[in-house]
Amino acid sequence: MVTEEEVLALVGHRFPGGRYRIEHWESWLLNDCTGADPLPEAMVHPIALFHVPILGSGITITKLFELGQATGAGSVGLESYDWEYFGTLREDVEYQIDGGITEVERRTTDDGQVYDALAFSIELRDGDELVARITNRWRFRRTMP
Repeated sequence: MVTEEEVLALVGHRFPGGRYRIEHWESWLLNDCTGADPLPEAMVHPIALFHVPILGSGITITKLFELGQATGAGSVGLESYDWEYFGTLREDVEYQIDGGITEVERRTTDDGQVYDALAFSIELRDGDELVARITNRWRFRRTMP
């Protein structure tokens, strides 16, 4: 089993960082798949925060699973997604994206199942302006029911 010390050492791990531009076609597809009308003034549908921060931060879902030492199918679950908007996401703006692992906690359920709660946060900036921040919390199961 992954030791508690191993997972706690992940706190402070920084993702490579990078840039991401939401193109018009991508914005159009986000609206289309959600059934929303196009937004005014090149605004991007909020659903973009599911994928843009991870893609732009230079990390992948696979790499996040590796960092958390996922053990196979069913070993990772979602605890929460927290999206904060400080501005408006717009098409054709190149966002600077940075983030990392902010919290890890080993927990045990009432029935003795062990898991690690891992949180990562990613920020999107337009120059000096913080536009959005996501904080995702995932559960890495260490023992399976």
